[in-house]
Amino acid sequence: MSEVVLTLSAAERLAVDVLTNHKTSEPNAREVAQVLVAAEAEGQAGHGLSRLPSYAAQSASGKVNGIATPLVERLSPAMSRVDARGGFAYPALTQAVRVLSDSVPETLVAAAAVWNSHHCGMAGYTVERLARDGLIALMFANTPKAIAPWNGQHAVFGTNPIAFAAPRANAAPVVIDMSMSKVARGKIMVAARQNRSIPLDWAVDTSGQPTSDPQAALDGSILPFGDAKGAQLALLVEILAAALTGSNLSYEASSFFSGAGDPPAVGQLLIAFAPDPVSGERFGERMECLTKAILAQSGTRLPGARRLALRAKAEVDGITIDTDLYQELNALTGDGRP
Repeated sequence: MSEVVLTLSAAERLAVDVLTNHKTSEPNAREVAQVLVAAEAEGQAGHGLSRLPSYAAQSASGKVNGIATPLVERLSPAMSRVDARGGFAYPALTQAVRVLSDSVPETLVAAAAVWNSHHCGMAGYTVERLARDGLIALMFANTPKAIAPWNGQHAVFGTNPIAFAAPRANAAPVVIDMSMSKVARGKIMVAARQNRSIPLDWAVDTSGQPTSDPQAALDGSILPFGDAKGAQLALLVEILAAALTGSNLSYEASSFFSGAGDPPAVGQLLIAFAPDPVSGERFGERMECLTKAILAQSGTRLPGARRLALRAKAEVDGITIDTDLYQELNALTGDGRP
């Protein structure tokens, strides 16, 4: 398989050109591009540039409102509601981050419910932004159906990610970003695109049998991590991200990968805390004691350490993408470049 190396800035420019050629405003395109390229840089290709063809198709068809400007409604000093207005999730999430950063110094804890939204991609990106402002952050998001209830036969829940970030005084925030499935649906999508098989313990086909065929997995159900416990956590996320925000439930949401159908209209819930007042100004010291205890053992590392290393490398060396994808993206810019 041949590959192309791009600088981060070149990759962002390419993504912006693709989106603006498909009924997306320049500001929204920049927001989307930044997160997709960050995912590539951090080794999360399933949430990276491979998403662009489907994003472009959805914006072109009107399934995603590429020119939408999110609307923020302050319900109280500590609670806000952000209408993504059928557009990409990233501009709405930026508004949610801003309102939380503004609210928490006064309220100590605040939440923002994002509704009428879309694919939130690498959820860790959003909570890390809050942690870099000194806040502890949680995010819950529902996605189109992918996981069946435990012992069930048909998907009801999405992969439903949870993301968490906590600041550190003299180091990058600790970031945890995980879906409720054994694997992110995006990884199976990439495997299907590259005609690669997947492990048998990732998913089942439409008859409930384990499969190594990524397309059969996409047509069937992804298995939850931790078996019944993972399915229960998927339910928890469904309640917080969809029911609480007034969004479509996962089994009601249309695909993130197709330009056909109604907007998916899923939801995200963000919660942020001011750690110092709540901890009696002891959070930083307690956090460092905890991280030192983890790292004192041979072979351990903090969540996100690999991601940070890959990010630093990509800032110097750029990112590598499949040549076929690169050519497809260039064609989608509409400017005739090779």
